[in-house]
Amino acid sequence: MQKMREQIEAMKAIWTETKPEYHGELVDFGTIMTWPKPVQKPHPPVVLGGAFPWAARRAIRYGNGWYPNAASGNPEEYLPAFRKMAQDAGRDPASLPVTIGGAPDDLDKLKRFRDLGAARVNVSLMSEAPDDILPRLDKWAGYIRQVRG
Repeated sequence: MQKMREQIEAMKAIWTETKPEYHGELVDFGTIMTWPKPVQKPHPPVVLGGAFPWAARRAIRYGNGWYPNAASGNPEEYLPAFRKMAQDAGRDPASLPVTIGGAPDDLDKLKRFRDLGAARVNVSLMSEAPDDILPRLDKWAGYIRQVRG
């Protein structure tokens, strides 16, 4: 955890300072200059991915969002727990959007994820011939319309 924390702190310094330097126990560099700087202010969001509860804790401590995978646990259990952990740590859960990776091909589950506060889901689709992939894309487009209401 210390290494990731220091790496994130160093990245934020590089993104936001003209002549950043960072001196941690594991990440250490003197003055550097890098351009271009990110357009997002104060910096791009830091979204941490991984399983509950470990990655969720890191996202709450020094992130701007969390990216769990639906296949590595039950989002219906860990989404409410994540929100509570954020509140207990003094973070506004709304400031930590959750993107669920590996979304299931199940409209009811997608709606439950939405209702539990997931900001978005990602789906993995295999590379296929147009005749095979286009119907899948159409199906997911239909899911999007139904989940958005």
